[in-house]
Amino acid sequence: MKNALDPNRIPRHIAIIMDGNGRWAKKKGAMRIFGHRHAIKAVKDSIEGADNLGVKYLTLFSFSTENWSRPQEEVNGLMELLVKTITDEVPMMMKNNIQLESIGDVDSLPKSAYEKLMEAKNTTSKNTGLTVILALSYSGKWELTQAAKRIAQKVSEGKLKMDEITEEVMANHLETAGIPDPELMIRTSGEHRLSNFLLWQLAYTEMYFTPVLWPDFRREHLDAAITDYQKRERRFGKTGEQVKS
Repeated sequence: MKNALDPNRIPRHIAIIMDGNGRWAKKKGAMRIFGHRHAIKAVKDSIEGADNLGVKYLTLFSFSTENWSRPQEEVNGLMELLVKTITDEVPMMMKNNIQLESIGDVDSLPKSAYEKLMEAKNTTSKNTGLTVILALSYSGKWELTQAAKRIAQKVSEGKLKMDEITEEVMANHLETAGIPDPELMIRTSGEHRLSNFLLWQLAYTEMYFTPVLWPDFRREHLDAAITDYQKRERRFGKTGEQVKS
């Protein structure tokens, strides 16, 4: 599959909704946290695959704002897993020149998870290869609300005029300010919805949905998504003739 990919048309930014851990565990007759633990291999494969292909940004929807309403035992297990995974993967990131970033209301994370996240971000901050962005305690509506509040504050302070608010100004007040919008969004497990993920940024993103449950997602599945992406014509509102001319 790798040989079939056009190296000149690799997406600069890929976003993934990592879905299906609970169903994967249920099929095994195990608790949901079992699925989350076995999903780490999929995360590693995706990071390694994206890095090898020359992808510049990889955003992983790791924990949504809505996920806080899940059973407390599962939430606690996810937070413990987050701390362990971040700690374990920092050496790999340093070895491969990978930078770690995050978007979302990370202040709401438990202290241990927050501290490990900040430590890893600081340690990898000077790396210049692939940037892995963890969406943690994140939702698109929350992000847009926060951006609106920040813009409104500037208007009230006289630092910004109403007629100066443009799409660019809006984008610069999002969590992803300075990061290009994803060209490709992948969702696993067969679901066909955005689930409150990057609502502004995905306006012109190509969507790829696969029935593969996230713990089973591997490099070949990433390559398949990119192959499908490369077959598409990205028009951005133009006609096919205009794009080709």
